[in-house]
Amino acid sequence: MVYSPYVGVRICNMRIYRSDEPGFPSAETWDRMVSVSPRGHLLQSWAWGEFKARFGWHPIRVGIEEGGQLVAGAQVLLRRFPYRCLAYIPKGPCLDPTNEEHSRALWSAVHRVAREQGAIALKVEPEWEDSAGDDWLTGQGFRPSAQTIQPRRTIIVDLDEDEDAILTRMKSKTRYNIRLAERKGIVVFPGTEADLSRFHELMCVTGKRDHFAVHSEAYYRAAWEFFAPIGNGVLLLARYETEIIAGIMVFAFGSSAYYFYGASSGEHRNRMPNHWLQWEAMRWAKARGCRHYDLWGIPDLEVDSPTADLTGVQRFKEGFGGRIVRYVGAYDCVYSGPLYALLNWMWAGRRRLI
Repeated sequence: MVYSPYVGVRICNMRIYRSDEPGFPSAETWDRMVSVSPRGHLLQSWAWGEFKARFGWHPIRVGIEEGGQLVAGAQVLLRRFPYRCLAYIPKGPCLDPTNEEHSRALWSAVHRVAREQGAIALKVEPEWEDSAGDDWLTGQGFRPSAQTIQPRRTIIVDLDEDEDAILTRMKSKTRYNIRLAERKGIVVFPGTEADLSRFHELMCVTGKRDHFAVHSEAYYRAAWEFFAPIGNGVLLLARYETEIIAGIMVFAFGSSAYYFYGASSGEHRNRMPNHWLQWEAMRWAKARGCRHYDLWGIPDLEVDSPTADLTGVQRFKEGFGGRIVRYVGAYDCVYSGPLYALLNWMWAGRRRLI
């Protein structure tokens, strides 16, 4: 059977949609499909695509409808270069790889979108655990890539049990530090739009201290604007007396919450504000129905990994008693070999510089 990638074309009882053409389902319909997919993720949500559109990415969603419902899809983010672009599917697609019809139809449509937009390559970083889809991805024409964007490994805390049980699973030192923060006068509270400037100041201090790149204030402000007003994001701040000394930004989608951004001034670190912040973030996630809390990134296994020097981060996150998960990583489908080689060379140089 031949599968057509054109929008609106029916293949048996399937229909293929593209968001850059008329008739695409609503944002609510898209998010409902992503949220119930076993491989759904915040980075495949409609709001995340709109958020990234403010900062140089152009989202195009491709959806497969069957029986009147969206059953699979991929949010493709396009990053423009002079004359060409990179196509990228972060934490996607939302697809059951064992369903051959859906797989063939979706990839056909996605490749068509990427090629029409002048993509050098299509990069995917699926929400699939390590070795869960390696052979399948190579069978679809992808090759493993050392150039990753999302963390390869993370720690996920189970929120299904009550708060006492969650605390019991933590390391004793972590539980102690959570209680210490409260005794030492740390107050954790949800920040407002007015607090975003202070949060960005803390991010700059932390980035300089720990040697990582920091986004602009506009970036964190946009993230808050897209998610916090609808209850899918929160800025939690830690205050000692009258001074805000630390903060984290956490997002939620479907059954999971994600800790993305964290910062501290370096003052009063002996009062353990970061431990208290993470615990309050877990309580916030649990209260809104999340079953998992993703601490978002620990060093990967390879000694030359860009995250290899973040062993202190891993020790801190391991204290919360979660499960270490390693994903399949990044895979690329190459459309232009020479330009792809040049892109990888530039990427590797940028990573060395950082």
